[in-house]
Amino acid sequence: MDLRKLKTLIDLVSESNVSELEITEAEGTVRIVKASNAPLVAQAPVASAAVALAAPVVAPAPIEIPRPAEPVGHAVKSPMVGTFYRSASPGAKAFIEVGSAVKEGETVCIIEAMKILNEIEADKSGTITKVLCESGQAVEYGQPLFLIE
Repeated sequence: MDLRKLKTLIDLVSESNVSELEITEAEGTVRIVKASNAPLVAQAPVASAAVALAAPVVAPAPIEIPRPAEPVGHAVKSPMVGTFYRSASPGAKAFIEVGSAVKEGETVCIIEAMKILNEIEADKSGTITKVLCESGQAVEYGQPLFLIE
């Protein structure tokens, strides 16, 4: 079926109250379906290949996913890549706990890097509000370790 004839059929369906039209000819079958003010055309020739023409699809509005609230307070960040430890030895008491008052320069944890134990000090005085890492956890450069308020 030629393109001009197909366009004429689409125009007739779109302007009329007909919601669906199907025409069979020697070259194949043409089915035009009017959906939401825009006709949908499907043509299936004898070789059973299908061609569909439709109005552009309008994407739905994106769904907004709420982001978690930013942590409140000053973050003590890791100055290096290594393994985080809350205490000096496996059975020892942790340097600090949530609610502990810390002074600037006080040791808050240890990071082991290349078999060297590095004491990490608080860079601000205040109260520990959150411990963000577990003992034995690998940490990255700049990763927050604690929150001080």
